[in-house]
Amino acid sequence: MTTVRDASVRDDAAALRAAMVAELQEMDAFTDPRVGAALGVVPRHLFAPGEPLEAAYAADNPLPIKQAGDGEVISSLSAAHMQAVMLQQAAIEPGMNVLEIGSGGYNAALIQQLVGKTGKVVSVDIDPDIVARARGCLDAAGYGSVQVIAADAEHGVPQSAPFHRIIVTARASDVPPPWLDQLDAFGRIVVPLEIRGLTRTVAFDRDGAGLVSRDYRLASFVPMQGSGSRRQPMIPLDDGLALRAEDDSSVFEVEALREAAHGPRLERWSGAAFDLPDELQLFLLTNMPQAALLYASEELIDQGQFAPAAGYGVPVLISGGSFAYRTKRDNVETDGWESGAFAHGPDAEAVADQYLELLRRWARNHRRRGAACIRYSPGSPGDIDPSPGVVYTRHGAISVTWT
Repeated sequence: MTTVRDASVRDDAAALRAAMVAELQEMDAFTDPRVGAALGVVPRHLFAPGEPLEAAYAADNPLPIKQAGDGEVISSLSAAHMQAVMLQQAAIEPGMNVLEIGSGGYNAALIQQLVGKTGKVVSVDIDPDIVARARGCLDAAGYGSVQVIAADAEHGVPQSAPFHRIIVTARASDVPPPWLDQLDAFGRIVVPLEIRGLTRTVAFDRDGAGLVSRDYRLASFVPMQGSGSRRQPMIPLDDGLALRAEDDSSVFEVEALREAAHGPRLERWSGAAFDLPDELQLFLLTNMPQAALLYASEELIDQGQFAPAAGYGVPVLISGGSFAYRTKRDNVETDGWESGAFAHGPDAEAVADQYLELLRRWARNHRRRGAACIRYSPGSPGDIDPSPGVVYTRHGAISVTWT
């Protein structure tokens, strides 16, 4: 028998769900009405037991599912905004066979809504606890047809291949060969790909033996676990100051950079507009000869030693014992903000000039959404010529070019 309380919860959830869908549409998370319809049907709160309804239906609020001993979130229910973006990118059609990598249950239910009764959804996760939780939530919400498997997603699910779509819901640094092997000839992979410390959810289509994309969006996800896991090292320079880079500390002149950080700061301005910081970040990191992200503590920023951009990780150009990084200032002549560079070290003038040239080139030629073309090429590193826009991975290489 349905109690008054149950009916009230159901009605409140339906109202909050409708409000969430409207907000996501206003945020431009999706344009496909089928994605909106799926979001409006699946009871998200049943995949977030113990959470208030308002939290379950917040458009941009990821919810932790499991944490490691040190408190790090290792599994989460992704923000509804991010799930809507990726489903829009995936362009799922009825009758498709879809592999979801990383299980929470809710996203798999949305996919099942999109593929319909004639389609199939397989969700795989390395953590048996997460698999059991997802299974229980899916059953409670009425999505018993979704198959949930405990396995290392590095190997895909060959027994259920080929897949028309593969949707990855954990941060990946590579595209393992099984994903390519198990993808349909006209299939698409949507993956939160880490490129030099930045994560973008990329919609890849087949391009010969590899993949190509012009559809990428800013993203944040928990890291991949299992044999596909990879962490970029943090390289301490000083108290509250560090680099995050693909390379280890041996390729950097750490002592010289530490000394430079304590020295005077050179300030230079580009005369170019500062805009679309997520696009600019990707451009800078894929056009620098030795790219890294510079992180400074809140204390150092409050003391005025480093610009606020360094609090979130800012692309830094390094040459020997000198470095330069991006900053901004008010300037009505550049539509509100002007980009510039702060530089430290004996060659501060030279690295600042290099940085300013990159800022001007981006503002002149690439100041828009979607200016990058991202390719993934499987194979050994020797198969692709090195360049600032090429990132070598364990199984191939990511190349980013700008038009």
